[in-house]
Amino acid sequence: MADNEQKAMQLMAEAEKKLSSSKSFLGSLFGGSSKVEEAVDCYLRAANLFKMAKKWSQAGQAFCNAAQLHLKAGVRHDAATNFVDASNCYKKCDPNEAVSCLLKAIEIYTDMGRFTVAAKHHQNIAELYETEVVDVSRAMQHYEQAADYFRGEESTSSANKCMLKLAQYAAQLEHYDKAIQIYEQIAKSSLDNSLLKYSAKEYMFRAALCHLCVDLLNAQHALDKYCSLYPAFADTRECKLVKELIEHLEDQNVDAFTEAVKTYDSISRLDQWYTSMLVRIKKQINDNPDLR
Repeated sequence: MADNEQKAMQLMAEAEKKLSSSKSFLGSLFGGSSKVEEAVDCYLRAANLFKMAKKWSQAGQAFCNAAQLHLKAGVRHDAATNFVDASNCYKKCDPNEAVSCLLKAIEIYTDMGRFTVAAKHHQNIAELYETEVVDVSRAMQHYEQAADYFRGEESTSSANKCMLKLAQYAAQLEHYDKAIQIYEQIAKSSLDNSLLKYSAKEYMFRAALCHLCVDLLNAQHALDKYCSLYPAFADTRECKLVKELIEHLEDQNVDAFTEAVKTYDSISRLDQWYTSMLVRIKKQINDNPDLR
């Protein structure tokens, strides 16, 4: 490992040397550009050796150096690839720097009209903000931007995946209107596709729970609307549960509410998102003595 690191450092020094000579008057007369190409090669070899030595920060820096040289030479596609490689190294040690490198790659890809690639990298940034940096509002911004680019390239399925993430976080942050709008929109578009039709019930269920967090009457109206849009929804366990919950909320019956959720959960496990929404809805019974 130490041997690889040593070799990498020698290559970094060699790259610097080649760059210095390319800038000199004689160097520029005699193949300055080939010296730059050689320097790029040294940086890339150094980056891979640093990776082998698990020196992630140095590897990231070497890839960035190569990217900057490619940019100056107008080789934009290679520059973007190097920034992505740098980002993959920084993910192991410095997520903020990883984001910064991906943003540089995105700038190049959008300029080149490569929007699907740019969208995927916005998605990667969103995932970094979800897990490493933990900044939900920034994760939401990047999921929204990714969805926008995917939609523009007719990648509806990828766009919806990002929008569902956006809705999930919007609801968590109590931006219920935004979440409802997304869930209803995706539910409607799913109904137009025979392969996706079955998943509409999940989005309607999620939207109904968001409605319940806001207003009981609206939730009832929404449920009626979903059943008219998708008659099969009325027979689902999800729809029956929401109807039961509305009834128990009106009756201020905490025990019956809890029991209804428990019965549903014993057959279809509720994940963390559903649980946190149901806890908020149940809290209304204690907070609002008269919901009717």
